[in-house]
Amino acid sequence: MKRLLFLIALTSTLTVVAQKNIYESPNFDHLSEDHQVLAIIPFLTNLDLNEKVSKSEQKRLEENEGYAVQNALETYFSKRSKKKKLPVTFQNIENTAAILAKKNISYENIDVYTTKELSEILGVDGIISGTLDLNILLSNGVPTEFSFTDYFSGGANYGRIGIKISDGNTGKLLWKYEKEINKKTGKNTTDLIDRMMKLAIRKFPYERERKRDRNKS
Repeated sequence: MKRLLFLIALTSTLTVVAQKNIYESPNFDHLSEDHQVLAIIPFLTNLDLNEKVSKSEQKRLEENEGYAVQNALETYFSKRSKKKKLPVTFQNIENTAAILAKKNISYENIDVYTTKELSEILGVDGIISGTLDLNILLSNGVPTEFSFTDYFSGGANYGRIGIKISDGNTGKLLWKYEKEINKKTGKNTTDLIDRMMKLAIRKFPYERERKRDRNKS
């Protein structure tokens, strides 16, 4: 019984913390009322690894991490849509990659394009993007060995992730969620995204209940 109460308290605490790290535009309903399709693009990654690697290898690793998050988000939303119909759909990331490639847009230069430009090129209503700051390769898995020393020294902190949704027509930020990455947030990229979004789902603006609740208030 004590264990159950502890888990409930822990879940409630994590949910509150997650909500504190969430921003939603006060104009979300107005700006997103015609949204039908969103595109998920690779996340921009900054790696600060302990081991020395060449610049070219670092770029390759950063790109891999960025694409891993893109893939994990697509997987999450695909599963979520099967459980509950959302008012928006998500462009297949393979189609996203193909369209960008035709325009000579790659991971290395995608950051020079605005949200509005990318939305027009991809033919979508909004963009899901974000940033990763890591000191490990998250896609390879997070070390799971428990150590009190790590928690006191900061050795259990592996970086930070920020997920944002931007309106394609105006380029304005609609929603943003930031979270620290550590041993408790997930064993790999897919697990991290799954846990993050489950904590934030009540605040995810495209949830139908959330939209009705905002309209009532």
